[in-house]
This record gives sequence, C-alpha cells and structure tokens, in this order.
Amino acid sequence: MKEKISKNMLIADIVAKHPELAEYIMDYGVHCIGCDAAMFETLGQGFSAHGMTEEEIDDAISELNKLLKDSKPKAIPTLKDKTVHL
Repeated sequence: MKEKISKNMLIADIVAKHPELAEYIMDYGVHCIGCDAAMFETLGQGFSAHGMTEEEIDDAISELNKLLKDSKPKAIPTLKDKTVHL
C-alpha cells in the first residue's frame, strides 16, 4: 500500500516519491515544486501560504490521497528495452 500524503510531509519528498501528483499540487496554487522552499516547507505550510484555510487544506490532501490510491505505477523502462548506438 502506498504511503498516505499528510500536511506534515515536505513538498519535495512528496514530489520525489509521487511525481504524478506534482501537477495536482500546482493546480492548488502551490507552484514551488522545484524551488528551494519545497525542500523545507511542508505541504500544509505551502497550502496555507497560498491562502488556503484548514478545511481547504484537509480537502486538498484527501483529494491527493484519492488520486494517489487510484493511480497506477508507471513501468520504468530498462536498458534492455532500448537500443544504444555509439
């Protein structure tokens, strides 16, 4: 089972573990996915800094967890799947 997202998780950790959620996090107005703030700012802090109330934060995190639960892992291609020309 996938680890649930919480408002106390660092934004950078969430995106590193679940890159498929980056677009949805940005849809909530948190565009600091790739900036230095993502390394020390929690998801809850990011949402709050962008004007969300506690109720909106809880709703957003519930939605992110639903998206995470419903997402299917993507296959990572291996070198045997590719041809390398030198």
